[in-house]
Amino acid sequence: MKVIQFGLGTMGLPMATTLLASGVDLVATDTVADGRDAFAAAGGRTDGPDDIDVTQASVVLTMLPEGDHVRSVFDTVLPSVQPGTVMLDCSTINVATAHELGVAAHARGAELVDAPVSGGPEGAANGSLSFMVGGDPAAIDRVRTLLDHMGQRTTVFGEAGMGQAAKACHNMIVGITGLAVFEGFALAEGLGLDAGDFHALCSTAAAACWTLDNRCPVPGVVDAAPASNDYRPGFAARLMAKDLRLAQAAADAADVETSFGRQAAERFGAFVDAGHGDLDYSAFFRTLRPGAHS
Repeated sequence: MKVIQFGLGTMGLPMATTLLASGVDLVATDTVADGRDAFAAAGGRTDGPDDIDVTQASVVLTMLPEGDHVRSVFDTVLPSVQPGTVMLDCSTINVATAHELGVAAHARGAELVDAPVSGGPEGAANGSLSFMVGGDPAAIDRVRTLLDHMGQRTTVFGEAGMGQAAKACHNMIVGITGLAVFEGFALAEGLGLDAGDFHALCSTAAAACWTLDNRCPVPGVVDAAPASNDYRPGFAARLMAKDLRLAQAAADAADVETSFGRQAAERFGAFVDAGHGDLDYSAFFRTLRPGAHS
């Protein structure tokens, strides 16, 4: 199986190196030379994006920032891919765009498997990602080995585009939960509670959740949390804002009212607009009691 990968950024690079370490026949590229250089330094084969030959690829894997980037790759390579090629998109993009790309791929004799991920760069590096997958069952079977190399859980939700639908719903919950945790700790701080004791309580009570233990927003409480490392991501606030924006686009298209999700999108969007997009999203906590964190 020959794999061509487009995207060697924050997620794409560790995914590519994980596949490389698993013995996958992989050539990867990126428009940014630093990504190509990093993959080459890890022992991978790379080339400029305009020089990549997809004619012999069994799988074209994309891990790119925005739907427009994925669409651009599809527009470029679909005329050259062989019938039966699987277009495996692991990016997080608009649900409607994923459906459109699935139709475009099928019209060229290829198949789209949309497989957005959860788990962050650390999960990509150690092969523990979770994949939310949509696509033709036979096409999914053809890329199952790749998904298994990169992740520990693959959940299939239906046709192409349904993986993006699941990701939108999932990350909306993560964003809303994040605000609840951050506001809870801000209130605890304002009332004079010890943050460590409060975290210990919540971790073993009804407030227990992934965000509490992995994105505790108070520095020094959880050593591995971004807050204890100058809020280095982690999951960057700009990516959280993007995913919440996509969730709201999906909600609008489905005519579903998600008022908490909309508030989360607005608040994280404002945080990014204020220049904090490259911090972990848990840094939002510092805006809740700014006088205490200046």
